[in-house]
Amino acid sequence: MRVHGLVLTGRDADVVSCRAGTLTLEHTEIRAHKGVSVHARPNTSVTLRDSVILHGRTLFAGSDGLVERCRFIDAADNAVAVIEGADVSVRDSWIGGSRIHGVRVSDARAQVTGCELTGTGRAAVMADTRAELTVTGCTINAVHAEAIMFIEQSRGSVDGARVTDAQHGIGVASGADPVVRGCTFTECRDTGINVQTSGRGRFEDCEVSDAGNVAVFSTKGGAPEVHGCRISRGNVGIAVTDAARGRFTRVEIEDLTSAALRVFDESGAVFEQVRVARCPSGLETRGNGGTTADVTDAEFRDFDMAAVAALGQSRVTLKGVVAERGVLGFGVGEEAQLLLHDCDVTAVSAGGAIGFGEAKLVARNLTVTGSEAFGLCGKDSAYLDVANSEFADCAAAGASFDDTCGGRLVDCAVNGTRGVAVQDNGRVDLVSLRTSLPVVKQATEPAELPPTIVNNYYGPVFHAAVHGAQLAWNNNKAIQQQTNEDGSRS
Repeated sequence: MRVHGLVLTGRDADVVSCRAGTLTLEHTEIRAHKGVSVHARPNTSVTLRDSVILHGRTLFAGSDGLVERCRFIDAADNAVAVIEGADVSVRDSWIGGSRIHGVRVSDARAQVTGCELTGTGRAAVMADTRAELTVTGCTINAVHAEAIMFIEQSRGSVDGARVTDAQHGIGVASGADPVVRGCTFTECRDTGINVQTSGRGRFEDCEVSDAGNVAVFSTKGGAPEVHGCRISRGNVGIAVTDAARGRFTRVEIEDLTSAALRVFDESGAVFEQVRVARCPSGLETRGNGGTTADVTDAEFRDFDMAAVAALGQSRVTLKGVVAERGVLGFGVGEEAQLLLHDCDVTAVSAGGAIGFGEAKLVARNLTVTGSEAFGLCGKDSAYLDVANSEFADCAAAGASFDDTCGGRLVDCAVNGTRGVAVQDNGRVDLVSLRTSLPVVKQATEPAELPPTIVNNYYGPVFHAAVHGAQLAWNNNKAIQQQTNEDGSRS
């Protein structure tokens, strides 16, 4: 059956219901004040073309469907629902004001191409219950929740989507695993890319700008792979928290108001070929011993605080990392561990690398040039193991060891004309040090002995307050006297 140019209005029941065969609706206006506008039942095929659907939802249940150049306005729940094994293509259509989703795909397949979605109450495009969803070349803006959401082991792909003003640009949760390529997420109120609760996903050549909270967020067991992503402006760049994971390669981050990279609370992240510029801090880690970050071939430039700061009991490994023009290059504190291999720090105002608290810093082939203070510093009871490294033109000291900091400095060089080579607290082994600058021995104060406490275990034991008592023990002779009321003794 083919229907052309009609206006169909219904209330309560289905306005259009296809129970068998094939139905085509063209240049048709369908108004469903309650219920369903178009209902394609199992084993049928329905085509909507150049039509307008108001208020009610369009439901494909176990059927085939094609939607082209249609407008879906103010649906009471989902504008287009694809369920129960249906297979539907939605092309070049406009969907606005849906109370729930613009397109929902549940245990079914759908292709959404060249569409514009706006003003939905929940996710504009939703895939759930092992759905297969493909989104290509769509524009999504001003939605109250996610622009695109994959959950419950759904699969599919998103290519070339443009998202503006969503709560989350794209969300992945509960075992879903999409492939997302070439998408832009702009002015998302919370996150641009949000992966959680065992969600995965591969994100390639995407751009996130002006995210309100976190540009790329992996949390609560999420495990995304992000390649070739660009992040600009906004608050935090990439955050991996709450026992999540992530691998991030060829990422460019610039002009944020907070940390570029953050790994917290039993999470693990791998960063490769990362470029960070003009952010307050580069990488921040904090958490127990299960919190790890591995950074290879990365650059941190023009930072306001530290390029890398490891705290708690976290463990950070840096290989081929450059820190340039900032306050502090690399810092490790509390009980954290920081391993440096072939790293360079240039033009910092506070120092090249520091270990404090009870932290451990291990460095091989570390180069610090042009520090306005120290090249290397150990404080408190930190342990520093530094070998085959060079500290050049550091204003105060090439290396400074304070408090009870310990460790060793092996086959290192301190060059330049400013400051001293080493401020030595006598607790660090200096082996094969090459320098023309002086080594200054710091005066060390003798350790203060703890107060002597004498415990007498042979006297009386009191279990309550005692007043006016006279006591004697271990005496060969005891004389007892009594004081009378007039003050005399008897």
